[in-house]
Amino acid sequence: MEIKASLNQLRMSPRKVRLVADLVRKMPVDKAINQLRFANKLAAEPLKKLIESGIANADNLYGINRDNLLVKSVMVDEGQTLKRWMPRAHGRATTIRKRSCHIHLVLGEIRESGATKKKEVKADAPVKLEAIAEEAKKSTKKTDSEKSEKNTAKKGESKSGGGFAKKVFNRKVG
Repeated sequence: MEIKASLNQLRMSPRKVRLVADLVRKMPVDKAINQLRFANKLAAEPLKKLIESGIANADNLYGINRDNLLVKSVMVDEGQTLKRWMPRAHGRATTIRKRSCHIHLVLGEIRESGATKKKEVKADAPVKLEAIAEEAKKSTKKTDSEKSEKNTAKKGESKSGGGFAKKVFNRKVG
């Protein structure tokens, strides 16, 4: 069984990432993660996250234990190159190539577990927006009716001498 994970458009040179990828190729995943944890390269962190993503894919999709996984292959391909310009002497401009890469990871099993089918995940029925809108209208009608009852109670109090406008604005009304 092969489990795949990929990382596209990593803003790091593929040459630098390949140095780190060569460290973990053909290793069990626990040893590979441990190796990347102590590698003194910036490319180690994204590669470690990618391996952990592959382990999560294996566990969630096929139910494969992480102790039974190894890094079968790691391919680092060249991605899009951003071209920038830098001013130089005598009015010249030179190009700066900001390279990126794609990493493709394939995890394999050490011992075949026989898990070949993906787990079936049953999704809930889709939620209809019309039903949510109707529920919102019903709840606003209830709160509007409660507010109108409170307002009528306040109007009755204002006629008995303690007017709202007099309290807030301190001016004569009428």
